[in-house]
Amino acid sequence: MYENSFPNKRFKHTIQFLEKHVSNSEAILDLGVENPFTKIMQQHGFSVENTKGEDLDIDVSTIEKSDANVVTAFEIFEHLLSPFTVLKSIKADKLVASVPLKLWFSSAYRSKTDMLDRHYHEFEDWQFDWLLEKAGWKIIDRQKWTNPTKKIGIRPILRWFTPRYYIVYAERV
Repeated sequence: MYENSFPNKRFKHTIQFLEKHVSNSEAILDLGVENPFTKIMQQHGFSVENTKGEDLDIDVSTIEKSDANVVTAFEIFEHLLSPFTVLKSIKADKLVASVPLKLWFSSAYRSKTDMLDRHYHEFEDWQFDWLLEKAGWKIIDRQKWTNPTKKIGIRPILRWFTPRYYIVYAERV
């Protein structure tokens, strides 16, 4: 089902990490609109509701109204100006979140055509940990993985051994 190509490698690591920490009986609120990974979670037996595309920097009402046991946020926080506000608004006791890590050899992602598809933050692991802790979360488990490409050059070589993604499982303190 998964191979080592983007985004399949990321999806494989993410679903394995999610299954390690979250039971299929727990309701999930996934931050962000329905996407290919939503379908993967559902195929693995998870009950998933997504936010509706609202600007979470401005409107956290869906998060505040949710009765989900778990909130997932896969590659969402880097798009927000204020991820702290979103993290504080979560009522669920469990959080599984992943972010792309800041790479010293590559600038932050910025779409040339989509004003909303930009990274305001690309975290170092310690920065994301600090953000979570400051927002009232205790990190229970964490994992990193690389995202190699089959391109030629110095940066593609660095991607073979430099972690690109960081995922955490945290519980509300």
